Amino acid sequence: MPNTKGVLDFNMRQAAVELQHINVKLLVKDPASVDSHAVVPVFHSWIQGQIFDELLLDVADYTHVPGGPGIMLIGHEADYSVDDTDGRLGVRYNRKAPFPGSNRDRLEQAVRASLKAFERLGQDLKLYFNGRDIEIVVNDRLLAPNTEETRRAAEPELKGFLNQLFDGEDYTLKYPSEPRRLFGVTASAARDFTLDELLRNSAINNSYPRS
Repeated sequence: MPNTKGVLDFNMRQAAVELQHINVKLLVKDPASVDSHAVVPVFHSWIQGQIFDELLLDVADYTHVPGGPGIMLIGHEADYSVDDTDGRLGVRYNRKAPFPGSNRDRLEQAVRASLKAFERLGQDLKLYFNGRDIEIVVNDRLLAPNTEETRRAAEPELKGFLNQLFDGEDYTLKYPSEPRRLFGVTASAARDFTLDELLRNSAINNSYPRS
């Protein structure tokens, strides 16, 4: 009988969901104290300084939309925003261009980009992370439809990454139940983490600088 184990393993790996165009949102502590309009000049200064790896292009103000995308910093490869979707204010990183590497590489890149953006906003606006809640969304319905099959395929890699990010501490996962929504998950840690802690944890198993 031919040995098919290698073929089966390859097919199983191929069947796993590909995570591209990852969004990461870090929720804000005390959102009622945040002046969203103050974000606009800060984002314009980021464009002038081109402070991140992506090309930053323009700023859009959607604060007139209740529970909407808030203030957006539009870039070529990615967008940044102070986002109020679902009435949950947070700092969102939206990767638009495909990112090379594995799913783990893409998760780490998007999470680190959101952490660094929040860190910079903390300096510029005294914005504070709530310490526990991180939303990870795949903005690609073709690659990752919001189905039970996608959840089962993606969950091992999501949990592997979150175990590292939260340093083995307990956390809960909540998936959106509405099929029309994008596939994603909200991870809530059992204790508060600082941005510095999460940045260090996210770099443990890769070549990113741990600072």
